[in-house]
Amino acid sequence: MCGIVGYAGSLEAAPVLLKGLEKLEYRGYDSAGIAVIQGDKIDIAKAAGKLQVLKDLTANGEKVPGHVGIGHTRWATHGEPSDVNAHPHLSNSGRFAVVHNGIIENYQQLKEMLQKKGFSFISQTDTEVIAQLVEYFYQGDMLDTMIHLLNVLEGSYSLGVLSADEPERFYAVRKDSPLVVGLGQGENLIASDVPSLLAHTQEVCYLEDREIVIIASDRVRIFDTNGDEKPVRSTHIDWDVSAAEKGGYEHFMFKEIMEQPQSLQKTVSPRLKDGGIVLDDFHITREMLQNTSKIYIVACGSSYHVGVVGKYVLESTTRIPVEVDIASEFRYRQPIIDERTLMIVISQSGETADTIAAMREGKAQGARVLAIVNVLGSTIAREADDVLYTWAGPEIAVATTKAYSTQLVVIDLLALKFAELLGTMPEEELAAYCEALANLPAQVEDVLADKEKIQYWASQLYNKHSIFFIGRNLDYAVAMEGSLKLKEISYIHSEAYAGGELKHGTISLIEQGTLVFTLATYQPLVEKIKSNAEEVRARGAYLVSVAVAGDKQMAAVSDVVFSVPKTLPLLQPSLTVIPLQLFAYYVASQKGCSIDQPKNLAKSVTVE
Repeated sequence: MCGIVGYAGSLEAAPVLLKGLEKLEYRGYDSAGIAVIQGDKIDIAKAAGKLQVLKDLTANGEKVPGHVGIGHTRWATHGEPSDVNAHPHLSNSGRFAVVHNGIIENYQQLKEMLQKKGFSFISQTDTEVIAQLVEYFYQGDMLDTMIHLLNVLEGSYSLGVLSADEPERFYAVRKDSPLVVGLGQGENLIASDVPSLLAHTQEVCYLEDREIVIIASDRVRIFDTNGDEKPVRSTHIDWDVSAAEKGGYEHFMFKEIMEQPQSLQKTVSPRLKDGGIVLDDFHITREMLQNTSKIYIVACGSSYHVGVVGKYVLESTTRIPVEVDIASEFRYRQPIIDERTLMIVISQSGETADTIAAMREGKAQGARVLAIVNVLGSTIAREADDVLYTWAGPEIAVATTKAYSTQLVVIDLLALKFAELLGTMPEEELAAYCEALANLPAQVEDVLADKEKIQYWASQLYNKHSIFFIGRNLDYAVAMEGSLKLKEISYIHSEAYAGGELKHGTISLIEQGTLVFTLATYQPLVEKIKSNAEEVRARGAYLVSVAVAGDKQMAAVSDVVFSVPKTLPLLQPSLTVIPLQLFAYYVASQKGCSIDQPKNLAKSVTVE
């Protein structure tokens, strides 16, 4: 999970590259580097640590002149973070420079071959192999060299390549790793993600796998592996530059938490009409659903937790069996799939490597694939049979908040649409759910208005070493997300458990002062979770509950209660999760953690 950028234009390249890398630092922040062509020489500057180290080293790019260059921010996979292992990597002659996002699976065999040919290596990375291969293959034709690379490299990768012999342009290619071309006026760019391009253009081209692009200031050309030229496909991005800025907030994560009412509004409102659901890019019919024997929901991380909510919601509304799978496990367990299988894949970026691989496995076995993604034109969006976009806007913080929330409401919309098609929900109930969905943004705003209370209790409880989250049914699904949010940005050990499982072993971990979050918003099971809360409190737990406003039962057994508005049962997770996001944020802030860029994590996981 690394970020790459490239620029060709009339501006000095280095400052543009550094600003582009700022927008990609969520993809990796172990080290960073840039390479710029000046005359017939490639100048490189790179450094271990966060991007600011490189900015200081280059005086914000002023020390590296030139109008064509490539840059990289790294999340280490091969070789520890260091100046030597940082990208870009040079070939032995210094005539070629390479930046790389992904993993080269056969790099060791290629390295041994090159060493026998007399090439030497100074880093521990798989990427340096690519730089030496470029030099090995180069016979005066860079396009032919790039085709040779595609034919021998195994794994997932996107590459940016400079040649000192062609100082007015650079080359790029992608295979199973994201790469976007920015189509500007008198300048053209590449980046791993759209936010890096927005300061220059809102017209982009999403490269297909195994496409090679040549970037010059006045022209973009795309070729396939036969050397045949292909048309440049332009897509307009309606995000503006400010959408990828902090806008006065201290952290992107807090900004994105506070943006959730607007993101939900954008995602839900266009899809509600006359008490029913209208979905764009959706072609599933009643007959298809009636012929569906099983639904798989496949995702990673927080998107997987959305899937767990989705299982409860979809089974309740459609009565079709639903299985939820972690994408990295799905294709290795020989899943039972046929043409009667519907597969729902969820990914914020639409470029999550494990999810893409699982999706392709499902399609190969005959499943119909419906994707829930945030990024227009992403790999998953292009390859799925149906796509539902979340319209959350760019999400920069590594820990997802608004993407998770918008995925939740898309799952709700989908479940209601299925129920509408199948006739499994009475019309008046469907209309009530549509009305409740329309009210969610305002209710989320009400929860956010209570943030000072959550901030206060975070300041009192931030020094806990281990925290447990318990819930039942939908509350258990949300507990999983609350636990993940806390651990990924505050580094506190936390676990989520189904309330009924406590007595089967977990309760042995409860001792005097153990902090337990009890989620008690799923109304049909409040009595049950209240009993679980009393069990842990009797053993010394300090109990923080998330409950529906006015719930006196939970107030009576809790030390602290965070209240949320009441909505219809299947929609309650959209409100329950908000205090958990805020608590995690304020705890991490109290501890002085790097909130937007937590250690060892990157946002878009584009390697397996």
